Amino acid sequence: MTDAPVSRYPVPRLEDMPEDIRTRIETVQEKSGFIPNVFLMLAYRPQEFRAFMAYHDTLMDKPGGLSKAEREMIVVAVSAHNQCQYCVVAHGAILRIRAKNPLIADQVAANYRKADITPKQRAMLDFALKVTQQAYAVEEADSAALRDLGFTDDDIWDIAAIAAFFGMSNRMANVTSLRPNAEFYALGRG
Repeated sequence: MTDAPVSRYPVPRLEDMPEDIRTRIETVQEKSGFIPNVFLMLAYRPQEFRAFMAYHDTLMDKPGGLSKAEREMIVVAVSAHNQCQYCVVAHGAILRIRAKNPLIADQVAANYRKADITPKQRAMLDFALKVTQQAYAVEEADSAALRDLGFTDDDIWDIAAIAAFFGMSNRMANVTSLRPNAEFYALGRG
């Protein structure tokens, strides 16, 4: 890895961040052993940090029909399409850990259609990519096909919301030149 900056925008010092943001970052650092660069980049705009993290947590950490690994699978597929290096690397690491599979993130990022996933998961990713590429073309037939595979209306909403949220996230990561932490590359591979 190079010594390139975390982001093209300034990263505030931890001690200069609002207490709630600093506490959240320190909690993540304690749990993972490092501070994911997305936290540092977003800390530049504290109100947006809070809103981003609240929606992220609502989408990614709630119970529901989609497993946590499937939620990460959506992020990796959408982020690969959007050429977001940070999200492919960071969420690829989380996907490997949650799926307990050292190969799955690379397969999904390179070409999810050839990945070792179930037909139901492939349909989920097909829909997520349609939301990413052609949300204007989504119609009832898309939902009906997903329902036929066992997805509920809430699951379909979640797939669309995760794809849409990470479309925004990918764009901000690319605009800010957000760099993946070196630690992410090895997580979940051994």
